Amino acid sequence: MYLDVKNLYANYNPNPDAGKPAFSRNHIMASLWNSAFALLVVTGALLGLTLPFGKMGTDAGVSGMVWAFVVSLGAGGLLLVARLASGRTMTITSRRLRYFVVTATVSYAFPNFLMFTVISHLGAGYTGIMFTLSPIITLVFSILLGVRRPNLLGMAGIVVGFAGAIMVALTRGEAGQPADAFWVVMALLIPVSLAVGNIYRTWDWPDGAGPIELAIGSHLAAATMLLVAILSTQGAGAFTPLAQVPWVVAAQMLSASTMFAFFFRLQAVGGPVYLSQIGYVAAAIGLFSGTLFLGEHYRLLTWAGAVVIVAGVFITTKAQEREGAPKPMAAPQRG
Repeated sequence: MYLDVKNLYANYNPNPDAGKPAFSRNHIMASLWNSAFALLVVTGALLGLTLPFGKMGTDAGVSGMVWAFVVSLGAGGLLLVARLASGRTMTITSRRLRYFVVTATVSYAFPNFLMFTVISHLGAGYTGIMFTLSPIITLVFSILLGVRRPNLLGMAGIVVGFAGAIMVALTRGEAGQPADAFWVVMALLIPVSLAVGNIYRTWDWPDGAGPIELAIGSHLAAATMLLVAILSTQGAGAFTPLAQVPWVVAAQMLSASTMFAFFFRLQAVGGPVYLSQIGYVAAAIGLFSGTLFLGEHYRLLTWAGAVVIVAGVFITTKAQEREGAPKPMAAPQRG
């Protein structure tokens, strides 16, 4: 899907007099590829689908580490096949390898392992709420490291979204099933790791690198790390339960590859703080999908918090439109 969007964007002519209909498919796809809000909604929704897929997988006996491997292998593998099929190759340099390894660790391998480990204890909806804590942590790191700080409206949006997250967190998981404190603490490490990744990817984005190249390299690096860890700690038998949910595995791989095609584009268009807002969308998707498809039940306060979270997203979006392009971070010196 990404390759089609990219090609359409490359050939897109914004001048309506150039012979293209104003609302042609090219125009729509190009607008999507260049709209921070549209990218936010699409990326967040696809991220949210990872929650019910992950819960179905772990409920079938798949370990959290193995399901994290499925996500990274699916994302990196399918995007690589699509790229090679289009006649394009990967450019590998020492700086890109460093980027792949660090991003794989803090953005994918570690937080995904945590997410798919705690999800069977906390539920898909509750685990999704942890994503909403990423923006405030990203903002703190952004201020400390000199990345552009959101204007007052942007900060208000983050506060509103965070307030919604607190409303949901107070319910402590599904109705009648209060979450164990240990698993809540483990889940809280997810947004911390994601925030570190949000900042790092902006800080060390390799010159001339496209979003799909970085997605492919980072996810394949994460898949490699996870594979080594699985074989070392659990053995090859850890993959056996995957045979119980083949369609869920396929759906997870497809949604992951599609999501990360948009994820890295959103990073470039919106910057790290705006990127972190996908957690709000993902949390809402996790709540709805958990309720409708997984039989999870949440209190009224949980749903009210989800509404407040959505309000925070729209406020932050307005702030992003007013503020313009993010301030670039100083990249590390290359030797």
